[in-house]
Amino acid sequence: MKDGQTIAELMADLGARARAASRVLATAPAEVKTAALNAAADRILAKSADILAANKEDMAFGRDKGLSDAMLDRLELTQDRIEGIVSGLRAVAAQNDPVGEVITEWDQPTGLHIRRVRTPLGVIGVIYESRPNVTVDAGALCVKAGNAVILRGGSESLNSSAALAECLTHGLTLHGLPADAVQMVPTRDRAAVSELLGMTDYVDVIVPRGGKGLVGLVQREARVPVFAHLEGICHIYVDADADPAIVSKIVVNAKTRRTGICGAVECLLVDQAYLDRHGAPFLADLVAAGVEVRADGALLSVAGTVPASSDDFGREFLDSIIAAKVVDGVAGAIDHIGHFGSNHTDCILTANDATALTFFEKVDSAIVMRNVSTQFADGGEFGMGAEIGIATGKLHARGPVGAQQLTSFKYLVDGAGITRA
Repeated sequence: MKDGQTIAELMADLGARARAASRVLATAPAEVKTAALNAAADRILAKSADILAANKEDMAFGRDKGLSDAMLDRLELTQDRIEGIVSGLRAVAAQNDPVGEVITEWDQPTGLHIRRVRTPLGVIGVIYESRPNVTVDAGALCVKAGNAVILRGGSESLNSSAALAECLTHGLTLHGLPADAVQMVPTRDRAAVSELLGMTDYVDVIVPRGGKGLVGLVQREARVPVFAHLEGICHIYVDADADPAIVSKIVVNAKTRRTGICGAVECLLVDQAYLDRHGAPFLADLVAAGVEVRADGALLSVAGTVPASSDDFGREFLDSIIAAKVVDGVAGAIDHIGHFGSNHTDCILTANDATALTFFEKVDSAIVMRNVSTQFADGGEFGMGAEIGIATGKLHARGPVGAQQLTSFKYLVDGAGITRA
């Protein structure tokens, strides 16, 4: 911030510069955007030591702030994670440019030729917690889709995010694109978030990525349209016809691979018929893996489980904790998910095609899976290179939000001297 500058003045300045940059980026050639993103990837690798040093400062800040182990895991960068960020960035760069894509076209009897064509949204504000990789994912996807972006990372990730954002702006300027296309809010002051949520003159869409508190705040206070990513209350339903050979490995992976991400399973629903035939050895495997299993009813007979409370269902733990409950068939599972789910990701384990079809049709979540770990709820795993979040609403974008989902469209109409009677 400049000396004497208020938060309102700071944010208005960021917004005006982002709006100007968005007009340039909207018509930038696809090959130039691709080159800029690849240059940014090169820069991240070249500056990895500096980025890791900045992250150490953030980790110390996070510990002092009292962040949970799961949140610290989200915050931490390693060389492997930096290389993963670079891989995702190059994957975004390699994708087809969505801007200008003809979605559909047709001719009218009047002689009109009409095309619906993808266009950038304009300026996107991204508000996120802890995970510095979101800086690159969001920045890259916005640039690919021809949008400028204002990034407001969590206070604990300020140094890491700033170091990564510098790499993106380096790539942009190296290839003649405006550095203002990717801007970080350079303050931990929470007043900046309130300002961003009301910047209707400059910002076209807000994307919140974080816990329930953050997303709820954005939804309540934003005057700018929001792509909502609320909670990842992900369920796995173990059906009567599930293959016991795959149940444990999927359940354990879905909970323990990374407990602090939104695709981690938070609740297991077990068909009574499956329990009668096979028991629940997968719960013992979870306990052995260090997971606190908060079980209900008959599942409490599994050694190492603890009683669940009513508050454990419909809760995003983001930790080595899972709730487990017996249900009466697929109808019971669907009813439970409809009541306690967050419309994020839900999975059925079954070998029965008819049961799977019922689950797919009646579970109203952004992502519905069968016989796979919920940890695959990720734009990178969907072939999008990266994601800006998982939208759990139903308007405009739903599920993983990649470059294509960060576009709108307009109609281009051609004729030859046509007048309307």
